[in-house]
Amino acid sequence: MLIGYARVSTREQDPALQLQSLAEEGCERVFEERASGAQRDRPELMRALDIARKGDTIVVWKLDRLARSLKQLIETVEALGERGVGFRSVTEAIDTTTPGGKLVFHLFGALAEFERGIIRERTMAGLDAARASGKTLGAKPKLTEKDLRAARALLAGRVLTVAEIAEKLGVSRPTLYRYLPKMRASAG
Repeated sequence: MLIGYARVSTREQDPALQLQSLAEEGCERVFEERASGAQRDRPELMRALDIARKGDTIVVWKLDRLARSLKQLIETVEALGERGVGFRSVTEAIDTTTPGGKLVFHLFGALAEFERGIIRERTMAGLDAARASGKTLGAKPKLTEKDLRAARALLAGRVLTVAEIAEKLGVSRPTLYRYLPKMRASAG
């Protein structure tokens, strides 16, 4: 039996392309999930792996749908192999039920891991260069110094509650408390 597994990372993403591809491959059962690849707890993947029996093949649209790291990918495919279950990736044309497919699987997995490592290194180098040139990284502050002075004055005068001040400034109470931690003690 061919068992399909489709995964998208967010609610906004559409798995239609994956599902169509798995149907075209002849998958008799397809398990669909909306979860980050980094997330270990993926109940639909566990169900797909659990129902797979000797002679079955787990089919995914692309390698990264099954696992996020080379280690996780190899562990999963090896565990399947020990149970006599094959693995097929449609996009990369990998089929571990053949000797050539096993070789290609290991090569593609290694290359994918290498590519992620290069991307990670480039990202870190870019961030380091931005910091070295004095650029401020991260989100812009939600409150200006003028907003904070006004908040302090309103709180000191007990004109408005912390919730009302936060509403006027367009932020949540916890955000206002983060900017003015002493407010929490004086508000209570």
